Amino acid sequence: MSSPYLLGLYEKSMPNNIDFRQKLNCAKEAGYDFLELSIDETDEKLARLKWTPLEKHSVIRDMLDCDFAVRSICLSGHRRFPLGHPDRAIREKGLDIMAGAIDLDSDLGIRIIQIAGYDVYYEPGNEQTRKLFGENLQKSVELASKAGVILAFETMETEFLNTVEKAMYWVNLIGSPYLQVYPDSGNITNAAVRYETDVINDLRTGRGHLAALHLKESLPGVFREVPYGTGHVDFSTMTKAAFSLGVRRYLAEFWYNRHSNWEKELTDNCQYLRTFVDNSERV
Repeated sequence: MSSPYLLGLYEKSMPNNIDFRQKLNCAKEAGYDFLELSIDETDEKLARLKWTPLEKHSVIRDMLDCDFAVRSICLSGHRRFPLGHPDRAIREKGLDIMAGAIDLDSDLGIRIIQIAGYDVYYEPGNEQTRKLFGENLQKSVELASKAGVILAFETMETEFLNTVEKAMYWVNLIGSPYLQVYPDSGNITNAAVRYETDVINDLRTGRGHLAALHLKESLPGVFREVPYGTGHVDFSTMTKAAFSLGVRRYLAEFWYNRHSNWEKELTDNCQYLRTFVDNSERV
């Protein structure tokens, strides 16, 4: 009997200097079910949006040969080119990035793009950046709808969209099945601590709209590179709630550490997280 859920692996958990086929094989051997591709703000990763048909064919061949696929994209390139930026040229570049990611998803058979919940990132936001973000979000969803690709908000570390409830404002406003929510467990836990609210109640506000869940550790005010089991995310309660809400895709989000045995870390983290999700589906 097949597993009732899938657990994926974030690409940045592995060294950047190994090739794509190696990444697929390492993720598979460590026990994961799929890979989440990174399209971040670096020129190197953004160049993936310009892959030629031959380059895309090579990626598809690697996935088929390895019997292991990319099933989602983490699109964080909008940090550098946000959809709500007051500079028109930067906003247009942000839309080009979105269009390129949707085309890449469609061509590679990827299901979901996790989009960053930022109106702007390196600049202060205001009503104008929020308005521009909304306009370009609408354009983005129209592109995704045409391609049959789901855009799903990552809950971020900034005030603009750091809870599921805030993400749902935009989901309800746009009103499309191609715009959903992809919460980050570490970020929404930090938001709940900051606002003195219940993180599970926040997760429940996304009922019917949760495409997947990032399983990431955090500490109050610390959003990255906190090893599993050393932070304050209650993975047991979080995964039970998510599973009861219909979430069947989970993603191990952690980063490569050159000072660690990274291959062992892949396996250890997979086993650690599966314990929680396995127990959740038995409840």
